[in-house]
Amino acid sequence: MKSFTVAEISELLNGELIGGYNRPIIGAEQIDRAKDQQITFISSNKYAKQWDSCSASAAIVSNAVKIQPGADRAFIKVANADLAMAKLLEAFQPVPPEMVEEIHPRAVVHETAVLGQGCKIGAGSYVGKNVVLGDGVILYPNVTIFDESIIGHDTVVWSGTVIRERSIIGNNCIFHTNVSIGADGFGYRPSEDGRGLVKIPQIGNVVIGNYVEIGANSCVDRGKFSSTIVGDGCKIDNLVQIAHNCVLGRSCIMAGHSGLAGSVTLGDGVIIGGSASIKDHTTINSGAVVGAGSGVMSDVLPGKTVLGYPATDSREMLKQWVALRNLVKN
Repeated sequence: MKSFTVAEISELLNGELIGGYNRPIIGAEQIDRAKDQQITFISSNKYAKQWDSCSASAAIVSNAVKIQPGADRAFIKVANADLAMAKLLEAFQPVPPEMVEEIHPRAVVHETAVLGQGCKIGAGSYVGKNVVLGDGVILYPNVTIFDESIIGHDTVVWSGTVIRERSIIGNNCIFHTNVSIGADGFGYRPSEDGRGLVKIPQIGNVVIGNYVEIGANSCVDRGKFSSTIVGDGCKIDNLVQIAHNCVLGRSCIMAGHSGLAGSVTLGDGVIIGGSASIKDHTTINSGAVVGAGSGVMSDVLPGKTVLGYPATDSREMLKQWVALRNLVKN
């Protein structure tokens, strides 16, 4: 079990230690669940009132919060408690599952595949023709990488993930369990006789940048013509759909159950709330935010926040909700 003194934690976070606690800190927890020998965090005055009833022995506290730790407890004051806690959680993070063999005997690796130094491939995994894996790539058991795909260095792919042919993946990415990269886009048209549907071939691929993380059971479909693109630093939650020929800029965030229809464009730093849906051929410009559960039917200007179904400017939508509530009251 990992443990640290409050002094070690304060040094790690470059914080200011206030008060004292002599026993080791053995874990971190949210403020309403923390117990003795655990550390929590207080990012704003909203949570400060819970400190007196909290059993934690220490807390990481934003500088703007003006409370005292009390007897035999410690505060570590920092500029941003959320970011500091993220750094501490890295220190407490358990060791990932161990891959003993570099290539498990029950893995299948095509003779033309090129593997970088330190790659590890788990049991039941398949690496296809002309695949290139960079240094330090880890494929946990039962991962499939189809022909001519390229994966950059230090990328980690968890079990059940399938990366289809000709996909290009950047460095330092994380794909969680059962991610689908490069499946056919959803393209059909009525047949000439009107009695069926004609499948539109999807001949493009998927290009994913560096430091991208994609949550469990999420899908990124290949382009119909060229590429579906996910930019550097994007973070995709579980159960997210990114359809064919979408283009995501840098550092976009998509929360769970959200989805992009075909040929949607996201600028840099766009945030899509949970269960939001975006109409095809729509552009959401840089810095915009789409509220949870919203349905975006038209382009969103840079920096705008939109809510509702159909989504509109957040201030206007809030006024509409207030007006509707007042109608019900009357």
